[in-house]
Amino acid sequence: MNEWLIFSLILLGIWAVIWLVKPTLRKEMLWTSILTAPFGLTEPLFVPEYWNPPSLFDLAAKTGFDIESLIFCFAVGGIGAIAYETLFKIKHIKICRHEKHSKRHRFHILALSSPIIIFLPLILFTNLNPIYSASIAMFLGAIAAMLCRPDLRDKILAGGVIFLAIYFIFFLLFNLAYPGIVQRVWNLSAITGILILGVPLEELIYAITFGMLWSSYYEHINWYKLKKVRA
Repeated sequence: MNEWLIFSLILLGIWAVIWLVKPTLRKEMLWTSILTAPFGLTEPLFVPEYWNPPSLFDLAAKTGFDIESLIFCFAVGGIGAIAYETLFKIKHIKICRHEKHSKRHRFHILALSSPIIIFLPLILFTNLNPIYSASIAMFLGAIAAMLCRPDLRDKILAGGVIFLAIYFIFFLLFNLAYPGIVQRVWNLSAITGILILGVPLEELIYAITFGMLWSSYYEHINWYKLKKVRA
């Protein structure tokens, strides 16, 4: 049984439920999911250094690439982007042209590209496991976003915590359905080996840093600011 495919499809199912019940979030979800999906092509960096998942046609073991990673990235991209909006009613307001040219936004492009700028030297010139390089890059990218867009700070911080909670609960349920999956698939000897209720610590670090970074990308790239709407 391909647990990795099931894991990804269930996340995609959660994405679809949110899409159906939250029509106002559909544009943001689809936009961020499409933007995130290609990151699934980075899977060869993580196989087998971080884990060695089962995959359709045994692609992960043979090539490092797999179809499941594309599904996974598509799903978590949309979920991570709108995690904050699932709890708070938000209205997007376009930033005016005058405000775009303020000193605060002079590092706009640098802040947006900072995760890649940080990740590349870490993966190329250090011996860090790729999951740590990715998490460091996402965390520092989220900090850069907050420095450039302090108005998005609440969404960045809350988005990280909310996505962490969603991902953790999902992972706990998945472990119950597939006992021993972590020991079989994750390369625990290459990472800390610390499990939180059976979930690798690194997965939780990934979840909170991804949630922090990705929660603000839609607004940051498209020059939106947020306004809470009273119910």
